[in-house]
Amino acid sequence: MNKEHKILLINFGGIGDEILFLPTISALRKLYKDSIITLALEPRSASVMQLTQDIDETITVDIKKRSKFWGLLKLLFKAWQEKYDMVISSGANKAIPILLFMMGVKKRYGYNSGSLSKILLTKAVTLNKQQYAAAMYYDLISDLTQEKMQLPEISLEDISKIPNSVLIHPGVSKMSIEKKIYKAPNAEFWSELVEKLLSEGKKVILSGGGDDAEIIGKILTNLKEKGLSDNENFRNIYGKTTSLKDLARRIKEAEVMVCSDSAPMHIGVGVGTKIVALFGPTDEKKLLPVSENFKAAYVNCGCRPCLWDKAQQSCSERFCLNFNVEEVLELIQQQFSQVNH
Repeated sequence: MNKEHKILLINFGGIGDEILFLPTISALRKLYKDSIITLALEPRSASVMQLTQDIDETITVDIKKRSKFWGLLKLLFKAWQEKYDMVISSGANKAIPILLFMMGVKKRYGYNSGSLSKILLTKAVTLNKQQYAAAMYYDLISDLTQEKMQLPEISLEDISKIPNSVLIHPGVSKMSIEKKIYKAPNAEFWSELVEKLLSEGKKVILSGGGDDAEIIGKILTNLKEKGLSDNENFRNIYGKTTSLKDLARRIKEAEVMVCSDSAPMHIGVGVGTKIVALFGPTDEKKLLPVSENFKAAYVNCGCRPCLWDKAQQSCSERFCLNFNVEEVLELIQQQFSQVNH
């Protein structure tokens, strides 16, 4: 395999999107061992560098602000300066092929967004959204490798499991809520789930990120009212994880994680922890790999999944978030039965 000295990857999105992109990056690292791999991404996702050794450097571009065009222009200048040998973009916008062509990079890979992409790109790859998102990204390098896609892998040291433990991560990103995208059940559901798990003798670890203060606060209030906040098997680590890598460690040491469709779910996949993930309006087939280690809980309400193919926001009824605690408990018990075997 010929060496590619400098490879530029462009993948804008949240932490979850970057984790789903890791198999593509890992495959490129194996193909071009001596190359310098640069990832252009949004500032909110720059901490993905903590989770992998396959990225040499990052370029942050804030595409959410009004200055996004200036950010893209700076990316263009950077490409001219660095003289990359290959550029791969996960964007499906019709302007992406023009941007990549203007970079002057010899090899340009992206999705087929129309006739212009077939002219300006070295390879215009068919965009197949009806599959696990990591596989969708992996299609971008279909011309470069014959290796089967592996699941996302997060680089961590060996960590011992806490026996009989369940890590609960109830929140979703604040950006999702601001966009009126609701993907998680309410605090009452999570409180009842914690209560049931404690009654079964499970060690319950409550975790959350900076965006989860409100729901964590409500859960803790509910547990305190029931006299469970001081239970010897309950541990609240909200606010105690010091970094994304530290969160990954906490997830890895749990035997089972229960969460909504969120970045921690993708971290759980990356560290190999058994997962029960709650899916409301989003499609579990696109976001969770097929494996006995990862189980999806969802409500058969007849109208889900609706994001993103049918709708860009959650509906007002939110029937898809009316999860049954007993049904979720059954999935958790199934995961523990695998652990014990």
